[in-house]
Amino acid sequence: MKASKRLSPLGAVGIALGLAGAFVGHAANAQDFAITGVTVATGDGSEPVENGAVLVRGGRVVYAGPASGMPATGGATAVDGQGAWVTPGIVAAVTTLGLLDVGGVGESNDSSARNSPFSAALDVAPIVNPNSQHILVHRAAGVTRAATTTSPSASIFGGQGAIIDLGADPDAVMRPRAFQMVALGEQGGRIAGGSRAAAHVLFRNALREAMRLGEDAQIPGRSSDRPETDLGDDVPIDPRLSGEYAERAGDVLLTRFDASALVPVVRGEQMLLVAVERASDIRSVLALKQEFPRLDMVLVGASEGWLVAQDIAAAGVPVIADGLDDLPQNFEELAATQSNIGRLAAAGVTVAINASAMENPRNLNQFAGNLVALSRVPGASGLSWGQALATITSVPARILGLEGRAGALTQGAAGDLVMWDGDPLEVGSTPTRVFIDGVEQPLENHQSKLKERYRDLDRGDLPKGYVW
Repeated sequence: MKASKRLSPLGAVGIALGLAGAFVGHAANAQDFAITGVTVATGDGSEPVENGAVLVRGGRVVYAGPASGMPATGGATAVDGQGAWVTPGIVAAVTTLGLLDVGGVGESNDSSARNSPFSAALDVAPIVNPNSQHILVHRAAGVTRAATTTSPSASIFGGQGAIIDLGADPDAVMRPRAFQMVALGEQGGRIAGGSRAAAHVLFRNALREAMRLGEDAQIPGRSSDRPETDLGDDVPIDPRLSGEYAERAGDVLLTRFDASALVPVVRGEQMLLVAVERASDIRSVLALKQEFPRLDMVLVGASEGWLVAQDIAAAGVPVIADGLDDLPQNFEELAATQSNIGRLAAAGVTVAINASAMENPRNLNQFAGNLVALSRVPGASGLSWGQALATITSVPARILGLEGRAGALTQGAAGDLVMWDGDPLEVGSTPTRVFIDGVEQPLENHQSKLKERYRDLDRGDLPKGYVW
């Protein structure tokens, strides 16, 4: 279970939280503050409110809305927003944040394990690096929470992903083993043996092995009487077999670690993210619910989802969809359209923007802004401003099981908020301040340092490489 710890900011302006010598709980580190004179967007799908205000106490949102409705602020520090915009922190799903430093340098890249003998058992929680520059850069872009995972490579299963926060402290993982990742489209077929048929057989066999293993070994399920933590209950059991259950029948295909890791999936206790694009593949995935009714599935990608939007809505399966696929990149995306998300939403599907479909998840707000623009294009299907913001805040939070606790400025939610110098869905707007659990975060990273280093191009006594 994640302890709520936060590092006091370095050089914070306005709300000075000080540099503590030791890490303490967020309630002790967070300062009560009230921001006024801002445009507030709560992230719940509603439109922004001008002349708004936000009150945060003990790391939690107390109020967000019109300034006229602000309750008594007591001893909260007053902050004049000076016309800024305030939104919830962006929730990015799905990412590899914290798993790599330089993508092209294998030694620093833990985002895949193509040579590993394990697949479903892979667990990113122990390897998330909170000092990764990718985390620092995305925090400065307004991303405060993320779902991070390794990619399917040695098998169709990518392993157990974690939900992390991007705070400047060493304790990034807030919910380990939050979900399992599996590929069942072109990628899954290629990995499984060259055909989607092989991927489906491998998938069904794996779930049946897990089902039988859990019964034979009497692996206990999630405890129903465990109290939830502040921001989520981590999966309490990471079953690993030993003793009399160390050996299994010779005809099984999974290691005992992989099979045991899938036990929570087949029981519906661990979310299953299914990477799939083609309409016919989506139908096949939805049909799996008849065979394995307890699966808690989420579709990822779904470029042709609009063709089967009614089926997805009827199945009640959420979608983390690619943002603006306007042209087919391969044969499973022949019907890709920029209107995909708008049409899915219109059909009643719970849909968020897929961060893994873009090179830089820090551009999620720009992709959401493009969906607003689509609503004004004749014949296209986009989203309203409020709906678009929700696809990168409250909706991914809801899909990931954080509804009411992250992704929205609602009473009792975590004090994750971002102050912007303009409309956050406009390309030119940037965050000026970022708070996680009510604690202001440093926005410095290698990119910002390089910008400052080369701001002055005058010749000096030393090359720029020696100047910081």
